[in-house]
Amino acid sequence: MDTLILYAAAGMLLVLSLIKDREKTKRAIKKGLKAFEGILPQFLVVLVLVAAALALFDPDTISALIGERSGILGVLAAALVGAITLIPGFVAFPAAAQLLKSGAGVLQIAAFVSTLMMVGVVTLPLEIRYFGRRAAIARNSIAFGFSFLVAFFVAWVVSLWT
Repeated sequence: MDTLILYAAAGMLLVLSLIKDREKTKRAIKKGLKAFEGILPQFLVVLVLVAAALALFDPDTISALIGERSGILGVLAAALVGAITLIPGFVAFPAAAQLLKSGAGVLQIAAFVSTLMMVGVVTLPLEIRYFGRRAAIARNSIAFGFSFLVAFFVAWVVSLWT
């Protein structure tokens, strides 16, 4: 129902924008479609990978690897995968939701998403080139450590709501 309300609101605002300035709205729509076209390949690759992982691993396996009972090893595994994966946030959150539905633990997924957003192993060479080796490694190390604090905080907040 929330999604339907958001789509209706977006539609109404689009109509208002068209009424106010038709040309500017057309340019904005073209720009948005161009951006979507650029994002689509990444989005599709990640969706295929998540779908393949969910097809290969049943909920019991996912639960064993990164479920609530996987403990600190599951948290570390999820954090390491997040640190070395390059996925945009708009793709990561739906993927995380699917993993949660398939048996992954909140703490583990919070560690995955927080390292995914804060740590950049794949982008480290570029970061070293711009900021220097010491600064890039320090930033990534601090972000990796901080992501565990974020994960524990998120898990604690979620536990308050359940």
